[in-house]
Amino acid sequence: MLPLVSLHAVGPFCQTLICYVGGFGGNIDHDPHLIFTLSAIQILALLGALSDECFDWTKHISWITGLQQKDGSFQGDSQGEVDTRFSYCAVACLRLLGNIPSLSCQDKAIAYIEQCRNHDGGYGAIPGGESHAGQVFCCIGALSLLSSLPSSALQEETAEWLAFRQLPSGGLNGRPEKLQDVCYSWWVLSSLAMLRKNHYISLPDLSKFILSCQDDVSGGFADRPDDVADIFHTLFGIAALCLIGSTADIGKVDPVLCMPIRVHST
Repeated sequence: MLPLVSLHAVGPFCQTLICYVGGFGGNIDHDPHLIFTLSAIQILALLGALSDECFDWTKHISWITGLQQKDGSFQGDSQGEVDTRFSYCAVACLRLLGNIPSLSCQDKAIAYIEQCRNHDGGYGAIPGGESHAGQVFCCIGALSLLSSLPSSALQEETAEWLAFRQLPSGGLNGRPEKLQDVCYSWWVLSSLAMLRKNHYISLPDLSKFILSCQDDVSGGFADRPDDVADIFHTLFGIAALCLIGSTADIGKVDPVLCMPIRVHST
């Protein structure tokens, strides 16, 4: 159960976000986008509503796979922007719908992601793009879902780049010379977990940093201590704590999909 959430209302609301061509928009009458589509499918999976007869998953799958380009990359929508975030979103959607085989150009998808790898071990949004922890999560996550993680030597380089994201505060940043941020507690730690190298950083120090960012009065987590809490950082703060093991009562979290393992384990 998801406490304090109207389970009967969320499913029908997601249904109103479905677009005629397939996919989900960010709100009613908005155009579909892969980011919103993944979020909607994750919510429906959490609610156990993926099998609801009102959802035409064939149409959604066709829309998702239709966004793949000749070079293997993915557009986020019909407007043409390409980003490895969208590669991850597309593959994750198909995984949750049990239809990764419907992606006929898997080899091209993998090859494109590999082109986005940089000499420092990180990954960018496009080939030659700056290494960023969020893009590392997307690239390693997509490759993991496609059973195509890089070689051990390349994994080591990526893990070392991620390990350098930890700052003296215990928090993690997204790229060199940036401040620590609670959301990167998830992007970095989950990537290390996928590579089975989460011991490369100090988990106690990270846990301490995350907990220092919570609002003891109103609840929730902020990006940094003494900032205003918001739902975005609350999600990733709690997810990271689950991955560390600080919230055993919530259950195990899948580092690839940022969801309870029990939701999609069958």
